[in-house]
Amino acid sequence: MLRQMVRDPRAGKTRSRRVAPGQGAVRVAPVAARSWPKLSLSRPSFDGALTRIKQVIWPLLLIGLGVGLYELGSRILPLADQPIELISVQGELQYIDPVAVQAVIQPYLNESFLGIDLNAMRGDLAEMPWVASAAVTRVWPSQLIIHLDEQLPVARWGDAALLNNAGKAFTPQDISQFAELPQLDGPQRAKQRVMQYYQQFNRLLRPYGQGVAKLELRERGSWFLTTQDGIQVLLGRDALVDKVQRFLTIDQLMLAEYRPQIARVDLRYNNAMAVAWREPVAQQLIKE
Repeated sequence: MLRQMVRDPRAGKTRSRRVAPGQGAVRVAPVAARSWPKLSLSRPSFDGALTRIKQVIWPLLLIGLGVGLYELGSRILPLADQPIELISVQGELQYIDPVAVQAVIQPYLNESFLGIDLNAMRGDLAEMPWVASAAVTRVWPSQLIIHLDEQLPVARWGDAALLNNAGKAFTPQDISQFAELPQLDGPQRAKQRVMQYYQQFNRLLRPYGQGVAKLELRERGSWFLTTQDGIQVLLGRDALVDKVQRFLTIDQLMLAEYRPQIARVDLRYNNAMAVAWREPVAQQLIKE
């Protein structure tokens, strides 16, 4: 015999009753699990604190490093900045006057090794007529090395200046020793152009044993060339190289044996040329 506990709502008591064996088993419902609220524990973040520490420490370290370097530099600089004891001048120098170089660098000798203005010295040296370029370097602990590149005179420009191979004019005090150089002339703005044509004409004339003795560009644009054996060639304004080549071709075919008698050749015509003879020789040829 089974007994079942039954709560009587009227009496407020619990009583038992018998249950017959054939009435079935008693089903006991499981008790639902109680749901507990989640608890969040808040605590200071270690990473955040470390980040704030770094933000404070790194600026302090940088400031300390800067102050340390400044103090170190202020102590070492006076020891490193010594007076200049030796100045060496280097370069293959033929025309540059050592006395003139000494005069240019003299005002800088009172400067210290680190305090000297190398750019100013380099500029003063580059202004010397015979100096094409200048370089000044420091050599520890108290030496300066000056390297000078000298101008290479290729031709005379007018009566008072010389030209280098780039067509740049420079004016030494005395150019009398360069009287044998070819003489080029023309407007000041045309120096490089005249030099370029001079070089081209020389390349054409040299295989024939000749060269340019004088080349002139006049204000109206006409070119006048004088060969080394004294023949003046009037080239006009255009097709200059073609005209020189034409002159050389006709010279080889017809004029080679008469070159000493030729005074001037006029190539200003498109398909012809005129030859002017030297007067005394011309009379002798007529008599013959």
